Amino acid sequence: MTFAKRVVKETRYKQRQGWLMADKVNLKAYFDRIGFAGSIAPTLATLEALHALHPAVIPFENLSPLLGVPVALDQLSLEKKLLIDRRGGYCFEHNTLLQRVLTDLDYTVRPLLARVVWTDETGRDRPPTHMLLLVEISGQSYIADVGFGGLSLSAPLRLRADVDQQTPHEVFKLIQSDGQWTLLVKINDDYKPVYVFTTETVNEETIAAINHEIALGDGSPFTTELRVALAPPGKRLKLHNTSYAEQVVGEAPVKTELTAWQDIKQVLTADFGLVLPEPDLIDPILARFAPPRPVVEPVTSEA
Repeated sequence: MTFAKRVVKETRYKQRQGWLMADKVNLKAYFDRIGFAGSIAPTLATLEALHALHPAVIPFENLSPLLGVPVALDQLSLEKKLLIDRRGGYCFEHNTLLQRVLTDLDYTVRPLLARVVWTDETGRDRPPTHMLLLVEISGQSYIADVGFGGLSLSAPLRLRADVDQQTPHEVFKLIQSDGQWTLLVKINDDYKPVYVFTTETVNEETIAAINHEIALGDGSPFTTELRVALAPPGKRLKLHNTSYAEQVVGEAPVKTELTAWQDIKQVLTADFGLVLPEPDLIDPILARFAPPRPVVEPVTSEA
C-alpha cells in the first residue's frame, strides 16, 4: 500500500470514528502566524483585520496534491501544516481554518460552495470545486474567502448586488440572477466573472468528498500544475508552473520565466516564505516543471 493510499484509509477510518470533528482552534498560534494583535470582538473590523492578514502571510499552494498526499481538514492537521510547519494550502484548507477561527470568536459563519468560471465560463455547468464562507454580523451577510489563489479576497465583501466593493487589492462586485450569485473582479475597467455560488447549506460530508477529489482526483489540475499565490500589502505574488509574476496594485504585472527547478525552489522559500518538504520529496516534483541549472565547467588556463 502506498503512503498516499494509507493516509486516505486512515483518514476515512478516523472520519467514521468521529476523530476529525472540529476541535478548538489554537488562536494564539493562528494570531502569531498572521501577525494579528487587535481586538477579538466578533465585529466587522476584526473580520476585516483577519481577512487582510491571512492571505498576506499564509500562501495558497498545492504541494500536497503534487506529492500525492491527501489533504486533511481536521483541526490538528490544519494547524500543523499551515501554522506550525509554515506551509500553505488551497481553498478547503484556508477557509476551513478561517471558519473555525471565526466560530471560536463567536461569529455566525458557515461554508458555501462555488463553481469556478475564472478563465472558463463553462465552469457554470460543472460541479462546485471551491469553498468560501458566509459570515453574519449584526444582521448583515458577508462573504469571506482567503483561499482563491491569485484572486483571494483581502477583505470580506458585503452580500449585496450591483455595488462596487473596494478591497486593499482590487474592486469586486456581486451580481444576482436566478438564485445564484456571481463574483466579479474589475480589471482594466472591465468586470470579469470569478465564480458562481448560492447560499445553500453545505454539509461536512460534501466538503470532504469534494476536497478528496480535488486533492487526489485524476482530473484535478492541482495534481499536475504548480500554483502558488500570496497577497501581501500593496501587491500580489503568483506562480504558475514556471511563470512567476509580481504585481503592484494598480500596475501591470512584472513576469519572470523560471528556467531551472532550483529557481522555483528559491522563489517558494524566499518570496513565498514556505518551509518545503524534504529535498528527496520536493526536488523531483519541482523537476517536473523545469530542468536543472546548467553545470558550468570551471575555466582552466593552459600551461
